[in-house]
Amino acid sequence: MKNYIKTIYYILEKDILLELRNKDIISSMLIFSLLIVTIFSFIINPAADYKREIASGILWIGVVFSGLLGLNRSIAIETADDTFTALMLAPVDKSAILFGKVLSNTLFMVAMELIIIPVFTIFYNVNIFANSYLAILIFISCTYGFCLLGTFFSLIASKTKIGEIILPVLLLPILIPLLLAGIQSLSSCITGENLDNISQWIGIIFIFDLIFTVVINAIFEYIIEE
Repeated sequence: MKNYIKTIYYILEKDILLELRNKDIISSMLIFSLLIVTIFSFIINPAADYKREIASGILWIGVVFSGLLGLNRSIAIETADDTFTALMLAPVDKSAILFGKVLSNTLFMVAMELIIIPVFTIFYNVNIFANSYLAILIFISCTYGFCLLGTFFSLIASKTKIGEIILPVLLLPILIPLLLAGIQSLSSCITGENLDNISQWIGIIFIFDLIFTVVINAIFEYIIEE
């Protein structure tokens, strides 16, 4: 267990140091998400009654699609010089390498969200945390689930010639329960309606994260060897 945790830590440390030097992943995600949020702000009437109901959907669109861009960039760095192949040859648990990548991608996405959420609040005049600070938990748990499956499928897709194209096709259908729960729970935080149901949606997010954490941990080594 100690070696497992150390492997995760070293992968996380490596990715953070690379990002601090190159600033490729967070900057690309941030620019793309800002672009999406800005475009939608010109489309929607600021005085519209429905603005608060669709705000969470718009925000998650920006997060998800910029996240896909970040995942592709993250894996491209690993595969450019066969770095990932070298990691797979190391005498460590292969799933620890995966979860190190998952945590680093989650950290980068959370960093992007910390910037995009205040911008979103200004553009749409919507306070995500007005009615419940559970929105913080929603963002972190959904981001982890997205990065868990996203990193797993991006590593698989990187073995193909059309990896950047096939990743959304593989990933988005499986993410539907997670995204639905994230949108509904965040919408309740914004509107202040159905606050009693937030715990149910968060429960779905946690169950989703737990199930895929266990499954991917069990099958990753066999999948990646194939």
